[in-house]
Amino acid sequence: QVQLVESGGGLVQAGGSLRLSCAASGTIFTINPMGWYRQAPGKQRELVATITSGGSTNYADSVKGRFTISSGNAKNTVYLQMNSLKPEDTAVYYCNGVRAGTYRQFWGQGTQVTVSS
Repeated sequence: QVQLVESGGGLVQAGGSLRLSCAASGTIFTINPMGWYRQAPGKQRELVATITSGGSTNYADSVKGRFTISSGNAKNTVYLQMNSLKPEDTAVYYCNGVRAGTYRQFWGQGTQVTVSS
């Protein structure tokens, strides 16, 4: 069974940085693309950033210039470097992956990011 395991969330002051990591286990197939979504209290889950195996990236307008998504050297890993964090970035961040060539999606359990003002 495929599992996406996230790490790196926490509490940080506004203007600070955090780095989220996500690694897939339990699979021998390729997960492409991979990405990050977030959900704040009372709001819908929204796209933060995605990356393909070819390195193409896509960002939400709200995080452009502050967040950077990247792939790890290990297969099926992804990172999210978050700089200049704002209180409105506070949310549970979820790792997402799609089995290459299909519409089958996988989700991590979520990691809390809290930015204090």
